[in-house]
Amino acid sequence: MSRPYHHGAPSDHFDGERFFNPDHPPTDRSLGDLLRWRRERRERGAWPAVPTLPLAVDAPPSAVTSGLRVSMVGHATLLIQVAGLNILTDPVWSQRAGPLPFLGPKRFTAPGIPFAALPKIHWVLVSHSHYDHLDLASLRRLWREHRPRILAPIGNDMPLARALPRQAIDTGDWGARFALSQDVSAVIHPAYHWSARTLKDRRRALWGGFVLETPEGAIYFAGDTGYGSGEIFRALRRSHGAPRLAILPIGAYEPRWFMAAQHANPQEAVQILEDTGAAQALGIHWGTFRLTDEAQDAPKHALAGALAAAGIAPDRFLPLHPGEVWQAPGRSVPAGGEIRAAGDHRGDRSPA
Repeated sequence: MSRPYHHGAPSDHFDGERFFNPDHPPTDRSLGDLLRWRRERRERGAWPAVPTLPLAVDAPPSAVTSGLRVSMVGHATLLIQVAGLNILTDPVWSQRAGPLPFLGPKRFTAPGIPFAALPKIHWVLVSHSHYDHLDLASLRRLWREHRPRILAPIGNDMPLARALPRQAIDTGDWGARFALSQDVSAVIHPAYHWSARTLKDRRRALWGGFVLETPEGAIYFAGDTGYGSGEIFRALRRSHGAPRLAILPIGAYEPRWFMAAQHANPQEAVQILEDTGAAQALGIHWGTFRLTDEAQDAPKHALAGALAAAGIAPDRFLPLHPGEVWQAPGRSVPAGGEIRAAGDHRGDRSPA
């Protein structure tokens, strides 16, 4: 058995060795569950026979000194630019999400921003230790070229420090607040999920999302989460108010009997939007790595149906494609914000 990654006192979500989700069904799945998933799988949703790697943004994103801009790199990797800061979430530029370059799900879409085109990165937010969110190769390169600080939930400093012994790493429990600058703070918020990088370290490190408190309003990055009872999201609204922007996962959700305790589906993501009261939502965690059984484009189509069923305008919750950029409303931006995309010059869509 591996030693604990965290040695703090037991709490309502830590038993002294492993973290857990209070008041939620367990997320652990057995070998028998995995075999059942494979045995009962009749047909997986359509993905390309080979990865489709379209052209990405080839111009560096411009600096943002005021306002709010979010650029989609892919999966859960975004560049958030606000109040003079450039913040990356769960950065993954690798071709596979796995422990080795030749293991793990392969990337089907090119990064929306090539690594070399990144602006100066000040902070990296890591939500948890799964390989599609904590990619050591990308973090090593970021450290070499940008020297950012990393913020993650407690316990994640163990795998990070082993690979990045000189990296500046801050960790905290759910509810911990960190100053990213004079104007921006980050609060680690609960998620309904789990963690592991090996067969022996399941739930040794904590998982979570982040609430960024900024001059442009609160930004909620959910990381990876199931819906559960929904109390996680209602509590966020009580503590922080309705966010200006919620960045929510919408993919990797089939089959539901296996995935519901770890990944929200599009219908649940719409419920998260309503629970938090966010003015705007952006959909992530879909279409880049084939992790589960739904088709590549199924999440965005299911999201459209869920929004229509809830009577919510489709432009209030937009599924982001790699290379797309959401610009918050401002003097020259429509009330609902603006989406721009690489290679598309129609109307309000233009290269990032």
